Amino acid sequence: MTTLSSAAPRVSPWVLSAFWFGTAFHWLLLLLILMPHDVVRFVGEGQKGTYLGVLTAVGAVMALVLPPLIGARSDRSGRRLPYIRLGVGVNLVGLAVMALAASALAGMGGFWVYVLGFLLVQFGNNYATAPYSALIPQLVPPEQRGRYSGVMGLLQAVGQLLGALTAFAVGLLKLPVLVSFALIALVLLVPALITLRGVREEGGAAVQAPRGPTLTWQQLFAYQPFLWVFVTRVLFALGQYSVQPFLQYYNADVLKQRDATTSTSIMLLCIIVGSIVSALIGGRISDRVGRKPVIYVAGTAMALAALLLLVAPSYPVALALAVFFGLGFGAFTSVDWALGSDAMPSASSYARDMGIWHVAFVAPQLSSAPQGALLDWGNAQGGNLGYTLVFGIAALFFLLGVILVRNVPEVVGRRPLTQPDGNL
Repeated sequence: MTTLSSAAPRVSPWVLSAFWFGTAFHWLLLLLILMPHDVVRFVGEGQKGTYLGVLTAVGAVMALVLPPLIGARSDRSGRRLPYIRLGVGVNLVGLAVMALAASALAGMGGFWVYVLGFLLVQFGNNYATAPYSALIPQLVPPEQRGRYSGVMGLLQAVGQLLGALTAFAVGLLKLPVLVSFALIALVLLVPALITLRGVREEGGAAVQAPRGPTLTWQQLFAYQPFLWVFVTRVLFALGQYSVQPFLQYYNADVLKQRDATTSTSIMLLCIIVGSIVSALIGGRISDRVGRKPVIYVAGTAMALAALLLLVAPSYPVALALAVFFGLGFGAFTSVDWALGSDAMPSASSYARDMGIWHVAFVAPQLSSAPQGALLDWGNAQGGNLGYTLVFGIAALFFLLGVILVRNVPEVVGRRPLTQPDGNL
């Protein structure tokens, strides 16, 4: 059986989370600001929801398959950092292709070049994510994971805040699209270098985790903490991706904002400010009272906010609801990594198992395609029915996540143990 010592972690939480800061900036600016804008330019207003959903889903397929495979390779080699380096490099190449398509091409031909660039971005980012995800359960004792997860949640929120501010500044100054892509590349690269330099390698290899039994996929999902953490993370991600890709369209169609890009940036700022307030404190609280009470409050807040946005009478009221949603989202992200790390049953397969856990966040992106089609169909019926449907579905997913997280056994302060024969 395998245990993890309670020795002091070998890396600062700020250094370890730096890569996640850059990744948060990267995805916020790309997914929520640039891609919705670029898709409209390529395909027009009538099919914007459908094609944005297709683009998100195509990328999600890459993110669905890659992390468990690369995680398993990382576990076998005992190395993490080379995978992160290569993944970041491919990610940067993909951003360059997307920038070329967005700035120099048009029509469906330009759209498919844009898709190619996005696939490279997804390949590179997910190639790096599974080995990176293994670092918290590998390096951080269970009783400190709430603190580390809180720092990661905080830096994620700050990265998103910087992304929203950047989007606002780019829109205000009418800067070329190439500037936005260059900023994404820079803010991804520099924090990645901080993490790569700060996580020390010993003897030319990554820090080795204690060895233990490697479970089959069937045994992994038979392990109750992992199963229920996976299921509830799927539900929260489904809620997020029911709304997140379409916020810019919501601002234009429901709130009647003339500059939807700027209005969305301001709304994202409100969400992120709320999440910063709750992120760091949520992780520390979870080390004392457990992960689940934090999830109960966070999920309920997000569900209420999604429903109330449907009846928001004005843009200022919607911004207040965005802050409320952010408070819930920040609390959730502050314990997300800790909850996932606690559920890892064996130290011999941290990267593979965290890669599979990451699938619970990525796979729901596939719902963006049917959700986008549902949005377009509902809106074609009149009365913004499409937004009522997708926001209502989001609230339902959040509430189901709150209900089912009760099934996750609390493992704060100890490692789940596995036997060599796989009996859990």
